[in-house]
Amino acid sequence: MKSTRAVQKILAGYEGETPGVKANLCRMLMNGKLGGTGKMIILPVDQGFEHGPARSFAPNPAGYDPHYHYQLAIDAGLNAFAAPLGMLEAGADTFAGQIPTILKANSANSLMSATAGKDQAITASVDDALRLGCSAIGFTIYPGSDMALNMFEEISAIREEAAAKGVATVIWSYPRGEAISKDGETAIDIAAYAAQIAALLGAHVIKIKLSTDHLELAEARKVYEAQRIDIATQAARVRHCMDAAFGGRRIVVFSGGAKKDENSVYDDARAIRDGGGNGSIIGRNSFQRDRADALEMLARLVEIYKGKG
Repeated sequence: MKSTRAVQKILAGYEGETPGVKANLCRMLMNGKLGGTGKMIILPVDQGFEHGPARSFAPNPAGYDPHYHYQLAIDAGLNAFAAPLGMLEAGADTFAGQIPTILKANSANSLMSATAGKDQAITASVDDALRLGCSAIGFTIYPGSDMALNMFEEISAIREEAAAKGVATVIWSYPRGEAISKDGETAIDIAAYAAQIAALLGAHVIKIKLSTDHLELAEARKVYEAQRIDIATQAARVRHCMDAAFGGRRIVVFSGGAKKDENSVYDDARAIRDGGGNGSIIGRNSFQRDRADALEMLARLVEIYKGKG
C-alpha cells in the first residue's frame, strides 16, 4: 500500500524513529475510511477496567463481548482499536490483520481508595504487543498526580523498548491528581502542558481531552493574557494544543469523554478538524450506542474529518 503525501508529511516529523515504528504509524494512518487523509478515529475500550463492566457495557449489552468491539471498529472503517491485554487476546486470532490494534499497557480501576494516589498499574508488556501483532502500545500518565514522576519513568522505559522493537507508542496524557483542581483537569493551560509532556516523553500519538477556556495556573495566566493567546473557541484551543505538540509535528487525537448527544459529538469533531487536530479517540460515545446508531454516527464523523460536514 503506497502512503499518501499527507501521511508522508506526518511521518517526516518523526526524524529519530526506526523504520518499524514508522511502518506501524503508517499502518494506522492508512487504514480504514480515513486512510491516507492524515486524520484518525480510534476505538478505545478500556472502560471496563477504569469504570467497571456495568457502567461501561450495560447501556449496550452486546459490548460485554470483546468480538463486538473488534467488529464495530472494522465495520466502521476506523484506523485502529485499542484495549487492554485480555480484551485483545479474546479476539486476536479471529480478527488477526483486519485492523491495527493498540495494546493498553497500564490501567487504573474504580475500586481504589481516595487516598491511594492517582496512578495506574502496568498490566501488559511490549512482548505481549508483538505476540498479538499490535501496531502500538498505549500508556496513561497523570500530570498533576503525586505519582506522575513514577509514571513518566515507567513510560520512558517501556517506550524505549517498544521503539527498539518497532512498536509505536500512544500516550494518554490526562491531568489529574493532588496538584490541580477538578476544573484544572480540562483547563487549556493544563491541556497544552499535558500535550507537551507527552511529546517530550517520546509519544508518537498523543491522546488528550478537549479543553475549556479556564486557566488554572497563575503564572500561565499572565503569559496567556500578555501574549493574547486565542483560547476563545474550541477550535482555537485545539490549535493551541497542537502548537504544544511540537508545532503539530506529533499526531494528537482528542478523547470523546462520557456519552453525549450526537450533535455535541459532531461539534467536537468539527472543532478538532478546524483546529488542525488529527482526530478522535471515541469509546463510550460509540460502543454504548446501539450498533446501527454507532455505525451511523461514526460514518458521519468520517465525513466531518473529510471536510464534508
